[in-house]
Amino acid sequence: RGGAHKRKHRIVDFKRKSSSIVARVATIEYDPNRNARLALLHYDNGVKKYILAPRSLKIGMEVCAGKDAPIEIGNALPLASIPLGSTVHNVELTLGKGGQLARAAECYATLGQVGNVDAINVCLGKAGRSRWLGKRPKVRGVVKNPIDHPHGGGEGRSPIGRSKPVTPWGKPALGIKTRQAKKASSKYILRGRTK
Repeated sequence: RGGAHKRKHRIVDFKRKSSSIVARVATIEYDPNRNARLALLHYDNGVKKYILAPRSLKIGMEVCAGKDAPIEIGNALPLASIPLGSTVHNVELTLGKGGQLARAAECYATLGQVGNVDAINVCLGKAGRSRWLGKRPKVRGVVKNPIDHPHGGGEGRSPIGRSKPVTPWGKPALGIKTRQAKKASSKYILRGRTK
């Protein structure tokens, strides 16, 4: 929403296509663009790449990718080669597209849970820290004037004055389905949620 601190972009390797080349974890670094930490890998052929750091990955550990990679934290394998019930992340949806989500057998996934699991428990502590992240204040529609929002106006603490809440532009805000009918992942939905 604007006003955030400047960030530098880190190019993360979501595809893990350096198959069968062993890489050593050189550092685990902070990334301002995501909650997760990044692990810098030094491959045996001299290439350096970032990956999402799994939960128990430590500096000095070795990781690799490929069909014959061992079942260890940080290794990327085809879904068919991963034991049932394993915790995975960075999962492909389309073969060769890189980590998204997955259903196909030849798609890759990385073993282990993404690290920095306590990110959800962080208390920002003050309004200024939210502003550093680019989050601007949110003003409720009901406290605005009627010219600014459909919920606005009235004397004192007044209700919305409509049967259902709406957006600032008058469109329904709650309970209206907004999913695109021709979305690519719709073919993976067997049945919708029941209320």
